[in-house]
Amino acid sequence: MVGSKYIDRICIGAVILAGILAVLLLFGEQLGIPKASATPGYTSRLFDSSRVHTVDIQIDDWGAFVQQAPQEEYVPCRVEIDGEEFLQVGLRAKGNNSLRLTEEYGLSRYSLKLEFDRFLEGGNYYGLDKLSLDASFQDNSYLKTYIAYDMMAFMGVPAPLCSYVWVTVNGEDWGLFLAVEEPEEAFARRNFGRQYGKLYKPDYRSLEDENADVALQYIDGDPDSYPGIFENAKFKTSEADQKRLVEALRVLSTGKDLETAVDVDGALRYFTVQAFVMNWDSYLGYTGHNYFLYEQDGILRILPWDYNLAFGTYALGMTDPIRDPNLLINSPIDTPVLGESMDKRPLFSQLMKYDAYFTRYHAYFDAFLSEYMESGRFTETLRQMANQISPYVRNDPTAFCSYTDYLLAVDTLEQACLLRAQSVRGQLQGEIPSTTQGQQQQPHAGVDASGIRLADLGDFEDLESAGEKQAAALEAILKKAA
Repeated sequence: MVGSKYIDRICIGAVILAGILAVLLLFGEQLGIPKASATPGYTSRLFDSSRVHTVDIQIDDWGAFVQQAPQEEYVPCRVEIDGEEFLQVGLRAKGNNSLRLTEEYGLSRYSLKLEFDRFLEGGNYYGLDKLSLDASFQDNSYLKTYIAYDMMAFMGVPAPLCSYVWVTVNGEDWGLFLAVEEPEEAFARRNFGRQYGKLYKPDYRSLEDENADVALQYIDGDPDSYPGIFENAKFKTSEADQKRLVEALRVLSTGKDLETAVDVDGALRYFTVQAFVMNWDSYLGYTGHNYFLYEQDGILRILPWDYNLAFGTYALGMTDPIRDPNLLINSPIDTPVLGESMDKRPLFSQLMKYDAYFTRYHAYFDAFLSEYMESGRFTETLRQMANQISPYVRNDPTAFCSYTDYLLAVDTLEQACLLRAQSVRGQLQGEIPSTTQGQQQQPHAGVDASGIRLADLGDFEDLESAGEKQAAALEAILKKAA
């Protein structure tokens, strides 16, 4: 038993310690101590993009997993990341049309999800709960998603971290993938702090449906009218959470007091990049999906996701897809909605009705062109990453294309973006029409992009020729297991 003469000292010490802890909690950042959520450990490990990392998936029956991949059901596995083992990690295939087409073409290179807390409570990779391994489906350059996220981050838009990884299965080579931070708890905490809000990934039920909720159109005051949003919530939501979001959509529909319902500045920055990269498998396109919606205190923010069909290469579901590079490269920045009318995308159209927001949108385009494209930063980033991954692409046993096609795609992506920058600069200066109507009246205005073929970035023809290679890689893994 502690003697009574020490009781006072212990109590005084405890009080002092509690006071120190309170000061650190309240004023830690001012004292130079970063918040735990500011620099989670995974950011400087797997998502150090200065090198290619390694991921080995250890699973008993890879053949069965590939066969059942379209069902998108999680199975447990062991994963080694840069030589460090993690147990009971959830593994499943991911994707929408990419998943469907991979199966239809008889291929086996699926994009994957790794969820660290799926089967192990509290499981994580240095604070990260889930990541994706992107297969670069219809992206022969392997670079479209990386570059798009780099552009978003440059413009101050919260974007997933990503880096390249060499994936092996039970020690056998499977290929070069892009590791992407999945927007869930860790992403929200990293970008918005510990008291983060609610996160949704709105998605359509069928392209034949109107999907007004996914387009962020106000329907009525009943949360049940928005299944495309609330059935795709990343976190548990309450009735109050749902009503708060619906109210924000109502305000958006009125076109008044928009800053009480929308992070206007963030949306303008997002749409600057979104329009530049010609991504119509998105909110601005035919499907209206492939974005994350973040809500906090009744304010909506739109966040980026999924760019393998960006840079003018989207054709899925369109009865008459546009293939003319002149039309695509010169697509108008002030009416960038493709496949739908502007009023069916209110998060963009309502902002553009205000001169101040319209002017700011153009100012952000000017800054993006000056500081990212015309400064040489884009070309330097593209070539740096291409040099990093080229040896891996050359040896990728499941690649969707040949190494020669990869080199062509990298050159095509660079040329497409530089031509796009020229066109947007011309649109800002009034030399090229910046609206659909204006371009219809002046069909020959715009930069000449006839020298490039955007299908070289990745097309259905590549899928037809990839089967034999992927089957051989799968067989090598199955033979080792036998």
